[in-house]
Amino acid sequence: MGQTATISADNLQLIRQSAKDFAEAYIRPHVMDWDESQHFPMDMFHQMGEHGFLGVLVPEEYGGAGLDYQAYITIIEEIAKVCGSIGLSVAAHNSLCTNHILMFGNEEQKHRYLPKLATGQWIGAWGLTEPNTGSDAMRMQCTATRDGDYWVLNGNKLWITHGKSGHVAVVIARTGELLDSRGMTAFVVERGTPGFLAGKKENKLGMRASETAEMIFDNCRVHKSQVLGQEGEGFIQSMKILDGGRISIAALSLGIAKGAYEASIKYAKERHQFGQPISNFQAISFKLADMATKIEAAELLTRQAGQLKDEGKKHTKQAAMAKYYASEVAVEVSTEGVQIHGGYGYTKDFPAEKYYRDSKLCTIGEGTSEIQKLVIAREALRE
Repeated sequence: MGQTATISADNLQLIRQSAKDFAEAYIRPHVMDWDESQHFPMDMFHQMGEHGFLGVLVPEEYGGAGLDYQAYITIIEEIAKVCGSIGLSVAAHNSLCTNHILMFGNEEQKHRYLPKLATGQWIGAWGLTEPNTGSDAMRMQCTATRDGDYWVLNGNKLWITHGKSGHVAVVIARTGELLDSRGMTAFVVERGTPGFLAGKKENKLGMRASETAEMIFDNCRVHKSQVLGQEGEGFIQSMKILDGGRISIAALSLGIAKGAYEASIKYAKERHQFGQPISNFQAISFKLADMATKIEAAELLTRQAGQLKDEGKKHTKQAAMAKYYASEVAVEVSTEGVQIHGGYGYTKDFPAEKYYRDSKLCTIGEGTSEIQKLVIAREALRE
């Protein structure tokens, strides 16, 4: 795999400004329209690809930006400040489908798929979760059986970001015995492959502009050349992908929390009661102090996990800590944001309610808070 470049502080600031400018120009004007209609803005994602936001970690030799995790965290954060839905889709595209091919694909697979994914020509999906296997992934029912030079996939994948609109999906299917960690294999499946169908699109509380849909495999024949890595490595690969994915969700959570906090600061300064701005009242200012402190702590955890990832060091515990803490902070900060806005926080005329709705997914997706605690405890007990 090609190496990513370490980013200087000055360049990181330029990357932050670039992501911020894009979000303000192309995302903010449409946030509520996309949310209300659950519209996944494919055209805008193609534009994001042109700006390098969909191949952040992909080396330049495969058409990507070749940046590091500190840059990636920054980009996700700035986009999520404006819209959590778009931040989620950018994170899933980069860290799941694209990163799985980057980390475990052979050169032919990388040259075939990464340039299209990194430039936004194609949008990626990643299929691990099933209707009856969320956290308990080793009980997956989606199977792949060998038939000569092909594998035949049968089963469903649920809660898949871009499950309907994605051009290509990395799919983990069972090729061995139930509960065998080496009984699952990862496949790259292109949209249009016979038997690869889109199912129900979910009607969600938040993150409504990020498409979440079912993927159905009905005797879907996939050539052996589409296997990522070796047969039986799918589950083990997925756990490594999720380590990086948890940094993504931590960055997403951080952006939502910062967006809710900044909206709360602005409102508290502008809103007057009893002849003065409500920010003068200790009840409000102490809420803001708690929000600011927890956001800072969440950022430090997230940046630490990103640094370990960039250095090629083990980061399972730190990624889980960052994801767990930052996601819970996003919920807490956005909840307090609604409270600070009072009645206005409960309306769609102010951004507080959307941060509130979007934040909750961060404590569920890519491993619930409870699963993060299991991971953290397991890793701590091994030390």
